[in-house]
Amino acid sequence: MSIAAGSRGRRHEPQRASDIARAAARQTVRTLTEDLKPGKISHRLAYVRIGVSLMLCAMLLRTGYLQTIGSGQYRDASVAQRTRVNIVHAERGSILDRNGLELAIPVPLRTVYADPREVVDPVGTAHAVAAVLAMTPEAEVALAEKLQDKTSSFTYIARQASQEVADSLIALQLPGVSAYNESGRELTSDGLRALVGRTDPDGLGTSGLEKQFDVLLAGVNGRQVREVSAKGQSIPATQDNSVAAIPGKTLVTTIDRNIQFQVDGILAQQIARLQARSGTAIVMDSATGEIFAMSTLRLNEDGTYSADSGNIAAVEANEPGSVAKVFSIAAAINEGKVDATTVFNVPPTFIANKGTKWQQPINDAYPHGLEDMSVRKIIVDSSNVGTLMIGQTIGPDKLHDYLKSFGFGAKTAIDFPGETKGILQPSDKWAGAKKFTTSYGYGYSATALQLIAGVNVVANNGNYVAPRLVTATVTKDGVNEPIAAGEQHAVITPETAATMRSLMTDVVCFGTATLGKVPGMTVAGKTGTAYKRQENGTYVADDGSRSYFASFIGFIPAQQPRFTVLVSIDEPNADSMDRFGGTAAAPVFANIAQVLISELDIRPSATDLGCPKERPAELGPKH
Repeated sequence: MSIAAGSRGRRHEPQRASDIARAAARQTVRTLTEDLKPGKISHRLAYVRIGVSLMLCAMLLRTGYLQTIGSGQYRDASVAQRTRVNIVHAERGSILDRNGLELAIPVPLRTVYADPREVVDPVGTAHAVAAVLAMTPEAEVALAEKLQDKTSSFTYIARQASQEVADSLIALQLPGVSAYNESGRELTSDGLRALVGRTDPDGLGTSGLEKQFDVLLAGVNGRQVREVSAKGQSIPATQDNSVAAIPGKTLVTTIDRNIQFQVDGILAQQIARLQARSGTAIVMDSATGEIFAMSTLRLNEDGTYSADSGNIAAVEANEPGSVAKVFSIAAAINEGKVDATTVFNVPPTFIANKGTKWQQPINDAYPHGLEDMSVRKIIVDSSNVGTLMIGQTIGPDKLHDYLKSFGFGAKTAIDFPGETKGILQPSDKWAGAKKFTTSYGYGYSATALQLIAGVNVVANNGNYVAPRLVTATVTKDGVNEPIAAGEQHAVITPETAATMRSLMTDVVCFGTATLGKVPGMTVAGKTGTAYKRQENGTYVADDGSRSYFASFIGFIPAQQPRFTVLVSIDEPNADSMDRFGGTAAAPVFANIAQVLISELDIRPSATDLGCPKERPAELGPKH
């Protein structure tokens, strides 16, 4: 029974499966029948229309976006594939002297480069280039690696090469290797390096006038655009997007190239003879402040002298020493406290701050007993003690004000790159002996530019005129664009200036600067011999030695000044008798004066007969 029953159960199972299949088929038929009814078909078509419409709208929106907002990136990508853009470097403007002669000029050079994307054989290209440039194997391998970098579009092969080298490389006709014109820089005289300055390989000014006026001189770079085929060959373009470079402006300076060259030679000869650390010489028009020459030379490690150390005249400050007596004495005369004949009873040693803990002896510049000295004699023989006694007649506050008016404690109008303003503290900070030593040049520091502008007040009838180095720029079209001169202001009266010129003439004729005389013409000036501060903070080194800063500032002719000249010799041989302002610097002034007389045809007035032969009795014996 059980077996039969089981058999019957299995016989019914296939029947159930077929029933299920038939039922599913019937349902499918009913669904299709329903879908084919007219109402259902219209709904489906509506859905299709909506879907198609949405797709068309999306396509229209995408097309509009690509043609408007999103067009840039695709256009740039297209341009990048088929175009090459080369920078056309602007020619840097020249720097001229006052007569239109060139001081710094652009020199045509060629830079060879490669576009790694267009280089077919990087290794072979590197090997061919290496043969022309005599590259080391290491350099050749490094170049090959750069040329294999297809993500880069530019790599240098020979930067600022000569025309011959560039032509040799281009003649190889290496795919992907090209060249462009570039401008180098050359000076017409090595002595101009400190003043004119330098440019880097990219043509940017890094020092001197090149840096100060870099924006004007550099110009504006252009670009050259060309379309290329897949093989890197140029193809005709539909439009030219190239932009021409705009050359830099020409800079017109106050320098006289011929005078500058001769001043360089005179200064170089003297500092070499004295084994000095450095030397500076400046020639300035007394009326306008225009600098005709500015020479700065410094000792190199190899024992030679050059202008590579920068413009010392503007960037370094030293205590002026006895040249500063011009300012304190002029101030006292201008205030009516003394005149040229006022007499002081001058001791050989002055005790500063006597009876206090700051008491300090100040010795005169030369040995003498208690002596009556006129103001004229004090400046002619350069008495330190006599000068500080004159300074006491006006006091520290008034002296400080005059020093500021003479131009100290502030940069000059030249504003040369790296120029320092020196050091001039307020008078209430003149502690200890500084209240007395400032009158004869210790206690403040000044640049050569500040000193020559200050002394020039005497030459310029009592008026301060700012030093000037640049007068104009000239555009590529030849349009002259003047640069305004610096400020002027009165410092002392014309009467005081005339008195000072008389006193300073006697300094040259009978005093410490007799080696600065010029035959047939009187000149005026003042010497300075300053001790330099040592590393230990005093004026005497640990070994007992001293270093000197010798200077002379004068003007010619003395009666009607045309030019003011500064000469300073830094650290002349301390064992030489030529370490003083009157022996180290004054002779250089005399030689420069002869150059000015010859080059500029300077003649004395009819009443200028030169120095008298005898020292006036009122000056007494010479010390």
